This record gives sequence, structure tokens and C-alpha cells, in this order.
Amino acid sequence: MPSKKKILILGGGFGGMHVLKELQKKIDVKNASITIVSEDNYFLYTPMLPEVASGMLNPRDITTAIRYFCVSAKFYQATVFSVDLEQKLVTITRKFDGKDHALEYDYLVLAVGSINNFFGNKAIEENSFTIKTVEDAIELRNQILLMMEIAAQTGSMGLQQKFLTFTVVGAGFAGVETIGEINHFVRKSVKQAYPSIVDTNINMILISSRNEILPELNKKLGESARAYLEKVGVRIITNVKAINAGESYVELSDGEIIPCTTLIWTGGVTTNSMIKSMNCEHSKDGKILVDKYLKLKEHSEVFALGDCAAIPDVDTGKFYPPTAQHALRESKIVAENIKKTLDGDSSLKEFSYHSKGMMATIGDKAGVASLMGHSISGVLAWVIWRTYYLLHLPTLETKIRIGISWAINLFFGTDLTRIGETKMKNLHKVEIDDTPSLKDQLLSDL
Repeated sequence: MPSKKKILILGGGFGGMHVLKELQKKIDVKNASITIVSEDNYFLYTPMLPEVASGMLNPRDITTAIRYFCVSAKFYQATVFSVDLEQKLVTITRKFDGKDHALEYDYLVLAVGSINNFFGNKAIEENSFTIKTVEDAIELRNQILLMMEIAAQTGSMGLQQKFLTFTVVGAGFAGVETIGEINHFVRKSVKQAYPSIVDTNINMILISSRNEILPELNKKLGESARAYLEKVGVRIITNVKAINAGESYVELSDGEIIPCTTLIWTGGVTTNSMIKSMNCEHSKDGKILVDKYLKLKEHSEVFALGDCAAIPDVDTGKFYPPTAQHALRESKIVAENIKKTLDGDSSLKEFSYHSKGMMATIGDKAGVASLMGHSISGVLAWVIWRTYYLLHLPTLETKIRIGISWAINLFFGTDLTRIGETKMKNLHKVEIDDTPSLKDQLLSDL
């Protein structure tokens, strides 16, 4: 009897999770085993992170346990330490006690996403919040609530203004949606429950290094979004960069220093060091270069997709953008090509996809959308955004939860509960009498 082929998926985001789902539908467990590795034990629906930061949604609403999707697959919650393409070995590190474990594979799927890029600016990295993980959203929400509580207790208008100045750096989708959500949340909360706060002391600032916002959309929609944000009290500063920051200020490249205690960084992402260290061909920004079948040229058993992959678009001569909708389509191609390879079918499927549109929410019942060549803004775009994402949530439970949360927020005030600090225990030293080698661990659990 031929041995089972081992399929290993690294990453539990949009790309990795949908490869897992597709493979479990296509592959007989008698012929292959599937293992997925992720640092978190849940799949995160990232487009709705700004709504968690504003309290519109609860963290549980946009997270689903990875084990929920593991019908026949095995799951490890761990950090990927290294990938040895020659030996077909992946070393992972368990977060709880730092124990290493080796996994071997016949087919490898790389979908580990990206990390925040601060462009080497340590001051900004140390003094800013980010909005990439669910923990980020919780921390940002707690910070916003804390600033409102402190501002309500000071009689100094100067201090109140500093505490209520929120600066977002980066005017792409993440930055615009974040400033839109925060602006609505803070202004609504102040009217609802903070009578000692002067409304004119609320300052919402969006920093763009370009002469526009939402460069992913067309110029008309970008201008529409800018007009709306300025109308609801957001100051937009263009053609500048944030170059320095402290606990209570951010400095811009034009010399302006903005007094603020909350700086939010959405200025870019980069490839993580593990991907950059792999012994294979990379693009200029460190992503893994793949062919039209989403395989590595030097290692046909290795596939890559999502943020960590440089996927050439033959029509434009550029690389496909790292968006969730592209990752979903890429995952289907990866799963289908692994299935074909297992079956001995050499007619692999090429990846080709043209975006059907892009959308963003920009505030209370307001959005912008470019769909099938049509530009839509206002309430209709907001409704389309909500409908699309509600329909594409991974489970019926999350659809119901988010639908209920949205309905509650239409009729009731905002939740102003601030969750306190949490404690997590780690094991820094574990006594093991007989530690097997990495090779010996291949057939054993952690």
C-alpha cells in the first residue's frame, strides 16, 4: 500500500483557511493527510476589525476557531520557525513553552500573510497602535475609552484636546475605515455620556503620504470619501509622512507637530523574516515568487498565495494585489492543483482573476464602492458593503451574531465598557528527561 501524502498548510488567514476547506472537499483521507499551522487558534475576518475597535462588534463576532473547520485535518497552534525546502521539513515552535517540533511534507502551502511595516522607525513603532489583529482592535478600543474618561475629568481645555486627538497614519482602506469608525464612535459617545467634554476639542486627523486618500479606488470615489470625512469633522493632511512620535505627539515631514496621545499606524505591511529567509526566488519586497500555477519554480511541491506571495499578472506586467478577494480565488487554484498532482494529472490550472470591485466604509451609514466599473457612494455603498461581507462570513453563527449586533446598534447607544488588563501564563523552563531530535519527532505529537 502506498503511504499517505502529507499536505502541510502554514497560515490560518483567508488563503490558508480556504485552501484547507477546499482540500477537505476534494481529497480522500485515505490518500492524503492534511495539517494546518497557525499562530492563533482562530480565523479572523479582518475586514471588520475597525468595527471591533469602535465597539460596533465584539471580538467573538469576527473570529472562528480553526478546529471548527478541521473536518479531517490536524491543527497545530504554533509559530513557524523555519522551512527547509531541500529536506521538506518545517520547524514550528509552540508558544506556551517554546518547544520545537518538526513536520515533514510532500506538499507545502505557504499562506502566512504579512506583518506591519514601520520602515525602521522605532519611535513610531513604540508609540503607535496598529489595526491588524483582534488584539490590536481590543487595545485600540480600550485606549479610546480611556482617553475619553480622562478627558472628561480634566478642567484644562488644552489637555482635553490632547487626549481627544486621534491621528491615523495611512490613507488606504485600513486607515480610512479606521478613522471613519473612530470618529463616529467618539462623537456619538460624547453626546451620549460625556457632558463635560467640549465637542470642539475632538480632533480626528488622517495622514496621507500621497495627494489623495483611498488610492486603490478611482479618483472620483477618493474625492467623495474625502469630502464626506471632512464634513463629519476629520482633518485630512496630504503629501506628508509621519517621521517621529512620542507619548503625546507625532511629528510630520513638513515640520508640523501634532499633540496627541493616540497614534494609529496603518502605513504599510511587509513580508515576515521567515519567508524572506527561505532559500528560493523572491520579489524585490521579499515575497516568494511563484509561477502562473502558484508554485515555486524550483520546488514544484510548494505553493504560495496571499500576502506572502508575488503572483505575476500577465495582463498588466505587475503582481496581483494582496487582497482577501484575490486570496479566496488563489486558494481554489492551489487546492485544485494539489488535487490534480495527487491524481497524476499534469494539466494544472493557471491563476487569472480580475477584481469585480472594491469597497470601503467611511462612517455612519456611509461608504464608497467601485463595482463592475460603476462608482457608488453614500448609504447605498454602505448597504452593499455590509450585505457582501455578511454573506461571505465563514459560518452561519457569525452571520447571525453580526446581524444581531448591527441591529442592536441601530436602535441603542454605544457600549462604553472598557475591558481591563489580561494576564497570560507562559512556561519559561520545562524539565524534559529525554528530548528527542527533530527528526524523531516527525511521527509524534507535541
